[in-house]
Amino acid sequence: MARVLVFDVNETLLDLAALREPFSRAFGDPAPMGEWFVRLLHGSLVATLTDTYDDFATIARRALDAVAKRKGLDLHVVERDTILGTMLELPVHPEVPEALSRLRSAGFPLATLTNSPPEMARAQLGYAGILELFDHVLSVGEVRRYKPAPEPYHLAAERLGASPSEVRMVAAHDWDVWGAMHAGCAAAYVARTDVPFVIGQPPDVVGADLSAVADAILDIDEPRR
Repeated sequence: MARVLVFDVNETLLDLAALREPFSRAFGDPAPMGEWFVRLLHGSLVATLTDTYDDFATIARRALDAVAKRKGLDLHVVERDTILGTMLELPVHPEVPEALSRLRSAGFPLATLTNSPPEMARAQLGYAGILELFDHVLSVGEVRRYKPAPEPYHLAAERLGASPSEVRMVAAHDWDVWGAMHAGCAAAYVARTDVPFVIGQPPDVVGADLSAVADAILDIDEPRR
């Protein structure tokens, strides 16, 4: 089927492992990074369910303060700013530029769809050197509802001039994949870990990294012109 391709950004394209060092300096251990990211996602879900939108960067800061408080720490402003600033300087996973280039060369329209504010997403993609590979950089801020609510996926379809069924959402999170499928889109799962799906079933495209996912997409999809 003819498709347009839409990509999640954090973890799917960019490697969050760069956060381990500033978390280790601030907390004495990188482990709180995991709790922080879970609290960040939890906050975004609560915001959507209660129609009380705050941008992702604001929720990220509050989630970081909550983790520090729980650990009995009073983070210095420099430590907090360093952690949050590192989010703007994440490297790409090694296979990402080549995989995106192959899909773009094959004629697929490419976009990103992220929970982050658009200026943050552009800064991230620019730092990682892949901004120019995308036709659109889309943010949930336009609809003020976070993924996996259906509105962000429908926004992507509208902006790309496609129906939801012509969109394939590529993500490394089961909740993002399932949200896209529930919204009527196709999906592809970048299985960077072996953690099983908690909700729903994996989509028809699954790969261990973006290169494997790109191979599968090139086998079964054609670009929407």
